Amino acid sequence: MKDLLSVCDIQGEVEYILELAEKIKHGEIEDKPLEGKTLAMIFQKSSTRTRVSFDVGMYQLGGRGIFLSSQDLQMGRGEPISDTAKVLSRFVDGIMIRATKHRDVEELSKYATVPVISGLTDLEHPCQALADVLTIKEHFGDLKGRKLTFVGDGNNVCNSLLLIAPMLEMDMAVACPKNYIPNKEILKKAKKIAEKNNCEIIVTSDKQEALKDTDIVYTDVWVSMGDEKEELQRKKDFMPYQVNNELMNLANSNAIFMHCLPAIRGEEVTSDVIDGSQSVVFDQAENRLHAQKAILYYYLK
Repeated sequence: MKDLLSVCDIQGEVEYILELAEKIKHGEIEDKPLEGKTLAMIFQKSSTRTRVSFDVGMYQLGGRGIFLSSQDLQMGRGEPISDTAKVLSRFVDGIMIRATKHRDVEELSKYATVPVISGLTDLEHPCQALADVLTIKEHFGDLKGRKLTFVGDGNNVCNSLLLIAPMLEMDMAVACPKNYIPNKEILKKAKKIAEKNNCEIIVTSDKQEALKDTDIVYTDVWVSMGDEKEELQRKKDFMPYQVNNELMNLANSNAIFMHCLPAIRGEEVTSDVIDGSQSVVFDQAENRLHAQKAILYYYLK
């Protein structure tokens, strides 16, 4: 596979990319391995961590990134995605895209002749998932047998975690209201991987069931970009799933708290949790850079 649109695209390579990220983080690779390489970075949605980590990552690896918003591209004025893919492929060595719709990234991938990396879609966020498991590995030293519990909306981040966790022989639970379960096709794939690797995947509205024996408690915002019209209803539905000290006490005593950021304190998580001793959210944010650099090295070197 030349592209990274889903965690499934690197199913046999996740551990290798994680090892690569660790080596890059600790300065154990050659200097400037991507010298002379250029990455086009298309952003249909706003971003802090994805934009900065890919831009800085390319620079530190010796290459350069070119930021392209929807307003910068003719694609925003009606040029077909297929034409944009073909033209950019003549100019650059890779394309990273943060898109509103997953189907747009699939179309870009179909017509591009250089690697395409998804920086987020409405379906998945594979780069975030890699940074997350890198953080978990650093904290616990191993991944096999660990349990991750995602609390809240079964969104794109949750979908990618559901896929990557069983690939690394981790159990995963999702605690969410019945109307906000993860994507059914993703869940089907995740359960198949889990069955192969003797792991467990559960989705439940019961917080106690989901958090029993868990090592990692993970949450995300209740209202993602594009869900603003549902804001009042979502806040009402998710309030029972707020990650506070009471909920953290349902997990293991040494459990860590994770959040992909940005976070809204007082909504999906309380300040005493996200700013407390169990939180690793800023280690997690930093690891976006190291995971991104490993992805760039893997696909562009």
